[in-house]
Amino acid sequence: MPLLSGLLLGISFPTWPSVHLEPLAWIALAPLLLSLEHEERFGSFFRKSWMAMLLFCFISLWWVSLATLVGGILTVFAQSLFSTVPLLAFYYFRKKAGFRFALLTLPFIWTGWEWAYMQQDLSLGWLTFGNSQANLLWMVQYADLTGVWGISFWLVTFNVLVLLLVRGRESFRVKAVIAAVMIVMIVAPLLYARQVFRNAGADTASPVIRVAMVQPNIDPHEKWSEFSPERTLSRLYSLSGQAVSEDRPELLIWPETAIPFYIRLPENKPYMNSVQRMVERWNTPLLTGFPDEEPNAQHSGTGEAVAASGGEYAAYNASMLLRPTAGTVQIYRKMRLVPFGERVPYMEYFPWLERFSFSMSGISSWAKGRSETIMRFTTRDGRPVRIANIICYESIFPGLVSKFVSRGAQLLTLVTNDGWYGTSYGPWQHAAIGRLRCIENRRAMARCANTGVTLFYDTCGRSYAETPWWQQSVLIAVAPLENRITFYTAHPDLVPLVCLGVSGVLALAAVARKRRKQEVRPPLPTARTP
Repeated sequence: MPLLSGLLLGISFPTWPSVHLEPLAWIALAPLLLSLEHEERFGSFFRKSWMAMLLFCFISLWWVSLATLVGGILTVFAQSLFSTVPLLAFYYFRKKAGFRFALLTLPFIWTGWEWAYMQQDLSLGWLTFGNSQANLLWMVQYADLTGVWGISFWLVTFNVLVLLLVRGRESFRVKAVIAAVMIVMIVAPLLYARQVFRNAGADTASPVIRVAMVQPNIDPHEKWSEFSPERTLSRLYSLSGQAVSEDRPELLIWPETAIPFYIRLPENKPYMNSVQRMVERWNTPLLTGFPDEEPNAQHSGTGEAVAASGGEYAAYNASMLLRPTAGTVQIYRKMRLVPFGERVPYMEYFPWLERFSFSMSGISSWAKGRSETIMRFTTRDGRPVRIANIICYESIFPGLVSKFVSRGAQLLTLVTNDGWYGTSYGPWQHAAIGRLRCIENRRAMARCANTGVTLFYDTCGRSYAETPWWQQSVLIAVAPLENRITFYTAHPDLVPLVCLGVSGVLALAAVARKRRKQEVRPPLPTARTP
């Protein structure tokens, strides 16, 4: 039964667009929980829980090994251990207060732990339970109230109700109540989504901008070594020039590290001038990914490398916005970095950890950005526009994206490079998770990939324009600009913090319940003398 749960959890997560097994997540935990009901020994309890989570993580994340075998193995192993933590807390509650009480606590523990786990640098955070429903758009529109955390809570609660229904220990009346609650949990999101879609269809007043996204389709393994700067820029110029001349976009986007060299270093100034001249010729703002640097930066042993000029610098995975009428460049530096792939966690405290990096980009380690930069430009007709640029992996962090929106972003843009993972479902899974950020904040997204999944999402997470895989292409569509702030955007941590608070109260209640049972336990009979 633990392996059955692992299988159901794994295949319920997004894979290819034509596969929809998301509803399996609504029952996936029940077999595992049923098998743990009478497991008294901690060792056996842990093995069952970990086996389920290990299979779950392997099915969902095996594709990471296509980019780095060692990194893929470590990712699956580490994520499976972290995923087991809420089940270990469940074991504590069961020992203290019984199985039924532990079931009551599980949705709160699970949701609170998922949020707490994502607050630290070691977090991958990819397998947040609510992410499994990203493509089930009719069932997740309430994320604008609760975020992905509410979806996780909903799923775990439903799984608990399924278990109570099939255990066979409840009276008919109790089972009827449970069944009624389960029906409400299915119908309520559908009714909410119906209203959301109806309002979205009636809202035609939002301003829009025309966006062109370039998919250069350069092999990521060749981009950093075999492609010269001239060859890379030539391809980008050619695709961009055609799009600008034919469709006159108001914003042009190139993908993550589209410029794969330190273009802002003094020795690369001719290339920087070349890009700026093209932006002025096109009369169109350009947003592009690139590696940035701080020459001679004095950081505490973190992210330092040797530049082409021979000086030390801190390297960043970054993006910049160039405008045709302004000489200043707006820069955002990636804040959430892939553990070990882009940066070894906590190396600012333990510099020797940097040797464990297994970067895929030719850089030993990236430094962390420090602020959520809102990029601004003015359209040809004089309208000011504010955009947030999210870089690749950052799209799985709900709190980070909500900060961009709280600071005024009207449109989400995402630059990424999915080419590392071939034609696996990894890029599609990554794209699906991005839908939830659109729903949570009611912002459209323009997602530009080097190759993989280049597409547009509307404010309901629906895709309305997309390019084929592994093709040089340009995708052009209009994207709505929004100013409203959702309840989730205003209170991004409310649901998980409430869950952590309730978990703490329930922990105290469990201890008190255990103590009360010990106090009312009848004394052992004493031997009487003849």
